[in-house]
Amino acid sequence: KVIMATVGKGLMMEPAPLWSGGPTPGQFYNFPGTRGQQDTKSHTLYPSTSGTSVVGLIYDGGILLAADSLGSYGSLARFRDVKRVFKVTDKAVLSCSGDIADYQFIKEVIEQKVRDDECGGYNKVLDAGALHCWLTRVLYNRRSRFDPLWLECVVAGYKEGEPFLGYVDKIGTAYEATEVATGFGLHLSIPMIREAREKSQNPKMNKEEAKKILVDCLKVLYYRDCRAHFKYQLADITKDGITITDDLNLKQDTNWELAHLIKGYE
Repeated sequence: KVIMATVGKGLMMEPAPLWSGGPTPGQFYNFPGTRGQQDTKSHTLYPSTSGTSVVGLIYDGGILLAADSLGSYGSLARFRDVKRVFKVTDKAVLSCSGDIADYQFIKEVIEQKVRDDECGGYNKVLDAGALHCWLTRVLYNRRSRFDPLWLECVVAGYKEGEPFLGYVDKIGTAYEATEVATGFGLHLSIPMIREAREKSQNPKMNKEEAKKILVDCLKVLYYRDCRAHFKYQLADITKDGITITDDLNLKQDTNWELAHLIKGYE
């Protein structure tokens, strides 16, 4: 069967459909009761720009938290001044590894939440324990909707007057510990911190000991993790307040003279 259509003064031959109501060859077919192709929803499966490890530990008198400032576009060190340590309130600090866009999104949501609390006259300041609990619900909710925020979050601060350090990942897995890390830091930094605690005369560590082991962890990550960077931020959280130091540098303390002798990893 052939359909003949008049075009100008001539005739154009058009093939008839393969069958009535069927899909057109080479095109999508919308089954009854389903959404059209233009209405489909996409999710982030592979974050384009991401940040690597965050490392934190509780010492005798406060909490130290550190993260480098690199945003990696795949394997490309694209953005070298990404601040990933964020002061939420005077009692809470948040730092995340994972998708930078998702981190910026959750940061804006938290900032709005803090403003709403202040404008609403809510007297209790959002502390680290409350923020950690809230994040577990938010991230688990997004995971349950199959649209997770691709983040590993570290919350540091105070909860009911006591130092608090907690971890939450993109599926809502959460825990508290005296030392917490994300990414490669989970495998490389945690053993170093625990070994340092065992060797120290004071297992809780003083501030100088804690800062030294934290910088050593960042050095190892800079050597071992190709997504790590030598510029980093350091947050010191105490009962007196929060101090975040930006643009610290590991480069002068690292030595790459032996790098050319390492073979077999090409």
